[in-house]
Amino acid sequence: MLIAADKFKGSLTAVQVAERVTAGLRRVVPDLEVESLPVADGGDGTVAAAVAAGFERREVAVAGPLGQEITAAFAVRGETAVVEMAEASGLQRLPAGVFAPLTASTYGSGELLRAALDAGARTIVFGVGGSATTDGGAGMLSALGARFLDADGEPVAPGGGGLADLASADLSELDPRFDSVEFILASDVDNPLTGPKGAPAVYGPQKGASPDDVEALDNALGHYAKVLEGAVGAKAAEYAASPGAGAAGGIGYGALLLGARFRPGIDVMLDVLGFAPALEWADLVITGEGSLDEQTLHGKAPAGVAAAARAKDKEVVAVCGRLALPPEALGRAGIRRVYPLTDAEPDIQRCIAEAGPILEDVAERIGRDFLV
Repeated sequence: MLIAADKFKGSLTAVQVAERVTAGLRRVVPDLEVESLPVADGGDGTVAAAVAAGFERREVAVAGPLGQEITAAFAVRGETAVVEMAEASGLQRLPAGVFAPLTASTYGSGELLRAALDAGARTIVFGVGGSATTDGGAGMLSALGARFLDADGEPVAPGGGGLADLASADLSELDPRFDSVEFILASDVDNPLTGPKGAPAVYGPQKGASPDDVEALDNALGHYAKVLEGAVGAKAAEYAASPGAGAAGGIGYGALLLGARFRPGIDVMLDVLGFAPALEWADLVITGEGSLDEQTLHGKAPAGVAAAARAKDKEVVAVCGRLALPPEALGRAGIRRVYPLTDAEPDIQRCIAEAGPILEDVAERIGRDFLV
């Protein structure tokens, strides 16, 4: 068995999911050979998945989304680093119940990238998702040497809201090491920077943005891209319209300006984590995440795992907390059967609170269905 599941958000980490599924399977076959490969799609949990696969965890002091000093982690193996923007600039870095859609900054994400370069990375996988920010990556670029000034020649205020006052941009002092590294933008979304499908309109409300805030942020990011045209030429507009530019509040746009190559997050992470060699010997692959729904089919971890397994004619089943997909959609995705926790425990709140033990019971059912 190969267990390649993402986290059950709010209940279990990807590592804990793998541990519980393994325990349930071994109730049926105690000496069952199981390999665990916790996965992530570039969002929160990406560094943890890399560490579980053998990367070394490194910690560094950086600025949180509100400017407070925090300790954030990245992962290193050889000359490859995995950096997760949510570690520095994610919603989990805000105080409970606090949102800052106009002022939250990605400055700390830039500091994390700089730390990865200082660690000797020649390849950087930059996983983006779960952000508290909508600043187009301006904070990140500032931490790496860019200057964003208002009409008085002063730095603009942090966050997307401050970009409305942007008068000039200077990217000439960006860290030159980005010219000689492979920089990969790993994301499960392909939104452009602005417009009806852009970062503010689609994801701003999740970060506490009101309709007025969304309009202000969209205008500010559009202005930001226009000013950057004067600094770096036509590619500023080209990048703003590119897939992935709107990822994580527009930090994808900043990454593209740094020379990043956009790839679906789960594809990148499967490569980095060594999924292909682990798949070779597997008889059955178990994937999953907290909610299997329409979003799953658009670049989330279970869909990526299933596609890679199907290409090698491997059978795939999934575990999840909640199932909101019809059988035909699951079949097209390459998932033979799904085992939701709600089948074992209909009470959603109990499923969340007692996800671990319930998942073990569900995994035992998988064992009886496929191993006996």
